Amino acid sequence: MSETHGKVWWTELMTRDVAGARDYYATMLGWVWQVMPMPEGDYHMAMVDGQPVAGMMDMSAMEHLANVPPHWFSYFAVDDIDATVKATVQAGGKVLRDPFDVPGTGRIAILEDPTGAPMGMMTPEPMPDA
Repeated sequence: MSETHGKVWWTELMTRDVAGARDYYATMLGWVWQVMPMPEGDYHMAMVDGQPVAGMMDMSAMEHLANVPPHWFSYFAVDDIDATVKATVQAGGKVLRDPFDVPGTGRIAILEDPTGAPMGMMTPEPMPDA
């Protein structure tokens, strides 16, 4: 296994009040925000000392989340997302969104563990050397 396998790799806030959340986390945590345009809408990247620490998306237009309250969502790093998806199903979990590629980020799937808890799992793209 790689040194990233099993780590909490990323977390993001899904909200319908992006402006309010930006203000709150900027005040409470000192986060500075960068906006990244994406096909699904702007992605808001929280930065501390120039380093990304979390993300945020507006879930207002996401019909599949219409009845879901705002929430934080975590992604776990795995060495092989496709194998992890198969193993999750064999263990009694569910695939909520099949694996998909995000250029510059990695290959991601949205899963539900056998207890019903949703999470993201991803095979991250290698980080550039510092």
